[in-house]
Amino acid sequence: MTRSLPRGLLAGAAGTTALNLVGYVDMALRGRPASDVPERVVDAFAAETGRRVPGSGAVRESRRTALGALAGIANGLGVGVLASAVRSYGVRFPAPVGAVVTGAAAMAATDVPGALLGVSDPRTWTAGDWLADAAPHLAYGAAVQSVLEAVPTPRERATPRGPARPGVVLRSALLGLAAGSRSSLGFAGPVLTASTTAVVRDRDTTRRRVLAGKVLAAAALTGELVADKHPDAPPRDGAGPLAGRILYGAEGGARLAARERENGALPAVVGMAGACVGSVAGLGWRRWAAGRMPPLQAALLEDGVALGLAALACLPGRSRPHLVVVPR
Repeated sequence: MTRSLPRGLLAGAAGTTALNLVGYVDMALRGRPASDVPERVVDAFAAETGRRVPGSGAVRESRRTALGALAGIANGLGVGVLASAVRSYGVRFPAPVGAVVTGAAAMAATDVPGALLGVSDPRTWTAGDWLADAAPHLAYGAAVQSVLEAVPTPRERATPRGPARPGVVLRSALLGLAAGSRSSLGFAGPVLTASTTAVVRDRDTTRRRVLAGKVLAAAALTGELVADKHPDAPPRDGAGPLAGRILYGAEGGARLAARERENGALPAVVGMAGACVGSVAGLGWRRWAAGRMPPLQAALLEDGVALGLAALACLPGRSRPHLVVVPR
């Protein structure tokens, strides 16, 4: 029976094939040359790490081309595995939406490293540039989504998910707001409030796993609460911290939906939106509080609001037994 990892590799391979097919058809129709961005990313990454692609002349060019192609294949397979894991966990988008989301994720995995390394600047792209980049990645997303739907895992067969109810969606928004302020709450909130009652064959093993998860979640949350008060804490408005808060908001919504055995697609999206709002609100609060109260007092007040929002989001439904599927 197909598991999530093999299915993800299969989906990623199918998506990568579709992406290359559309790209080469575009090159044939328009007569455009192949992009040299992958090779330039290889050069930039090598320079960033203090290395150099070995060889000279044609030998070095061949290695640059091969490394760029291998990086593209790795991206394609990696996004496929991630999409498979997300679907297996319970976040199941409708086919058109899933194709767009997966294609956008693959596009980001390709373009963001180039932008961060200074190889390309998407802000300067023309409409034609965006179309040439988006069309192959949309084909990638459609191929991946087709494989994911055609080959369900045992967990997906055993745990059908109904539509998310309004209560779960609202709680996902609240948890997203909390994660926008303290990112680890997106993970720690649902884990710390999870029931230790499980419907499984090996109840003791599952309880140990739940308790271990609670310990890790408590440690992560405590670490963030302490680190946030440190003078050398990284700025909140950086791209990295913001992306982390958004991802944790999505995870929180998906976990709340999984607890209720509902489709986590909408709760995850709402959690992401809530995290964006929470990040902006938290940053605005810190700026407003600066000069009006000690920084520690402002941080502690923000802690209280974030923890309160997480409690409102996670405490309802916590007594519901957690279903763990043990495939035969």
